[in-house]
Amino acid sequence: MGVGAFLTKKRRWPLHSSSKRIQAALVACTLVLTVLMGRAVQLQAIDAPATAAEAAKKMRRSVPLPAVRGAISDRNGNLMAATEAAVDVVADPYAITTLGLPPERLSEGQKEKGRRAPAAIAQIVVAHLGGDEEALTRQLSDSKKRFVVLRRQVPKFVYSEMQDDLRNGDLFGVYSINHPKRIYPAGSVAANVVGFVTPDESKDGLQTSKGAAGLEYALDKHLAGEPGRQTYETSPQGRIPLGDSVLTPAKDGASVKLTLDSDLNWQTEKILQAATKREGASSGMALVMNVKNGEVLALANYPSFDPNSFDKVPQKHLGNRVITDAYEPGSVQKVVTMAALADSGLVNPDTKVSVPPSLMSGGKPIRDAFSHGTIRLTARGIIANSSNIGTAKLARKLDKKKMTEYLSSFGLGRPTGFGLPGEASGSIPKPNMPDYTRDRVAFGQGLSVTAIQEAAAVAGIVNGGVYNPPRIIESIKNSDGTSVEVPVGEPRRVVSKEASGMVLDMMEAVVASKVGRKRFPIPNYRMGAKSGTAERFEPSCGCYRGYTASFIAVAPVEDPQILVYVVVDKPTKRIQGSQVAAPAVREIMQITLPRYGIKPSTTPAPDRPIEY
Repeated sequence: MGVGAFLTKKRRWPLHSSSKRIQAALVACTLVLTVLMGRAVQLQAIDAPATAAEAAKKMRRSVPLPAVRGAISDRNGNLMAATEAAVDVVADPYAITTLGLPPERLSEGQKEKGRRAPAAIAQIVVAHLGGDEEALTRQLSDSKKRFVVLRRQVPKFVYSEMQDDLRNGDLFGVYSINHPKRIYPAGSVAANVVGFVTPDESKDGLQTSKGAAGLEYALDKHLAGEPGRQTYETSPQGRIPLGDSVLTPAKDGASVKLTLDSDLNWQTEKILQAATKREGASSGMALVMNVKNGEVLALANYPSFDPNSFDKVPQKHLGNRVITDAYEPGSVQKVVTMAALADSGLVNPDTKVSVPPSLMSGGKPIRDAFSHGTIRLTARGIIANSSNIGTAKLARKLDKKKMTEYLSSFGLGRPTGFGLPGEASGSIPKPNMPDYTRDRVAFGQGLSVTAIQEAAAVAGIVNGGVYNPPRIIESIKNSDGTSVEVPVGEPRRVVSKEASGMVLDMMEAVVASKVGRKRFPIPNYRMGAKSGTAERFEPSCGCYRGYTASFIAVAPVEDPQILVYVVVDKPTKRIQGSQVAAPAVREIMQITLPRYGIKPSTTPAPDRPIEY
């Protein structure tokens, strides 16, 4: 064969080789088609419900709805604690980065827009709310999160302005949740009663408030209300106006009305502050009470605080000393002792007592605050002169068990149930007390009381002998207008009406005496009173250190309506209750009587003997 013929001859491949390649290709195509068809069937038939549910889940948003905390107001409707319109600004990073669409459906352009969105939103948010733009961008870029709080309690108008800028930039994924701000319009007035709230975050990120002190704490279950929830459909443009929505409305908190008179409370606080500072004292307490029903009209502590900024004052000033601090009452307790003696038929105002210079008790002498030889005083004179010796001599007539029973019936030694947290019980001696303990308890040593206990006890004695448990809550009303039952203790008789009159006779002698007429008079009103000066027991050293000076007064004596009690702790300039606390009581009483329409006395105080 020639060379040319060799070059022009075609090479032929066997037919069976080509057929095998075609068969292999067909098999491969069939397998691919089978897989694709299977996946299609899975998506459209088998997994369709699950896929749809997942998509629906990602296109639905559920937000908690906070309840508005109930208001606290005084007896005249003046707000003492209220809520102010504000919102929590929150974001949905998943919706921001995916434009609210399933990631697999995003085009490249949409993906790019989603990548740029966190930085663009952060810039606008920081411009309105402040903060670190870079840190916020990182936070908004975390697509695994669906709920991020950007700022708490932003004024609604600020949020509205920010949303305008976000909409203009075609940006979404930032929302608001109503979160009213707790405010205290009266500032420091009765702050130790009203208390304050602190933040409390629920498991779903809802920022609420919880009561942390005072009535805010004691009545938290009524004031807080119950949160709600709303679930709705969303789109890349935000909420779908006519989309499905499920709403469980929040139940707002109940409103509380107090017996306090905030204006009177403010004046009482100013007077107490002046007295405490004037005497170089560490602290002071004051109470104004309606004798007839036990309502507290004013309750003051000094130092106090502003609940709008409670975190700026020492912890020790945040409590309510009127109910938490137990102390030896000193000579104010002589009123209680005389009530027990008079009710037992052992004493009347004209009972004669020979009072020696001192009286031995438990191996130690009892002395009076003023030096004297043997003097002859009536029981009225013992109270007018505040004689420890005379009181102890009379108290020895009273059985020790009977004394303890009287102390307990007057509400001493146990909480009054006033309605505020942290109320102390105080302490009274047991019936088997030594004789010397009875002597000292009679004039206010060897037992401890709180200011609310002592005020309520004296109020019960002068109220015809009927004790009304002290109260400060007038009413509680739910947001739907229904009333919540407020526990009120039942009035009880503690001494006879006759014994009550005898004690008032003795108390008036304090004011009607030569010294009393100079220090304590209130024009046109007859008043009964008693001072107290007690050594102050310090648990830290187990010793007595410093003094507690106090003064209690009721008016008018003919039919007592108002009681005022002031206690000044650790005065350093003077120590006598008649000098330290009495001027404050007089000033408060002068304001309160006409304010509550108490008619002036029509007859002068009678001149009754204090000596014989």
